[in-house]
Amino acid sequence: MNENKLSAIATTGRKWNRPSEKLAREMAERLHILYAERGRTNIPELCQSYDAKFALVAKKGLLTLVTPEAELFFHPNMAHLRLKNLRFGDGDRMAEAMDLKPGMDVLDCTLGFGADAIVASSVVGDSGSVTGLESQPLIEAVVGYGLANYTNDTDTVIAAMRRVKTVCTEAYDYLKAQPDNSVDVIYFDPMFRHPFAESKNIAPLRPVANKNPLTLETIAEARRVARHRIVLKESSKSREFARLGFTERAGGRYSKVQYGVMRLR
Repeated sequence: MNENKLSAIATTGRKWNRPSEKLAREMAERLHILYAERGRTNIPELCQSYDAKFALVAKKGLLTLVTPEAELFFHPNMAHLRLKNLRFGDGDRMAEAMDLKPGMDVLDCTLGFGADAIVASSVVGDSGSVTGLESQPLIEAVVGYGLANYTNDTDTVIAAMRRVKTVCTEAYDYLKAQPDNSVDVIYFDPMFRHPFAESKNIAPLRPVANKNPLTLETIAEARRVARHRIVLKESSKSREFARLGFTERAGGRYSKVQYGVMRLR
């Protein structure tokens, strides 16, 4: 069983209400973790009493993951800004590297906060599809529920969020089960192994994120499943591009990140 499942509890915010308790209990059952009555106990003390490292907190209609270092909650802020840039014709480097078009099927193998999946969903539209894989159950719970229930944004962003399907699984296992040539674009953003020190926006994910490097076997499966392109986001100085066979680069010349591109059939 995943380590994060064993070391987490589900509870409510300090201001209890029935919907929050219902959501917390549902998540506890789904993730096979304990539900803890909140009462007036603060989260660190509650975690300590249950010998838990993380707390999944249901409040204000959404989920928050409390870690010893920070809190992870869903918010489409970065996706909102990127979609605004697209509307004003400024483009998006990820979408350009993927060569996204309306109607395409996209597999995001590293869901994280979900911003990349939302942007991809907006570009491919109603006639396309985006599936986001997240190997860590606690992250998938927070982001997946947020994508399906967050409402404080424009109709365009909300529609893009609702079209994203999330699956809690390892990318390799998922790819192995897919038919040949079954999606247009496969995307990887393994951003947690060597994060930039100033990347405070991803700090809440670090304690629970999957830090394992991509394997050649996973890329081989991606080559079998993808029809159009495989795209890898990494540090511009990363050796992963060469190790994994990405000979083409896309992105800003002076950017700290670049996109490796494999053009397929």
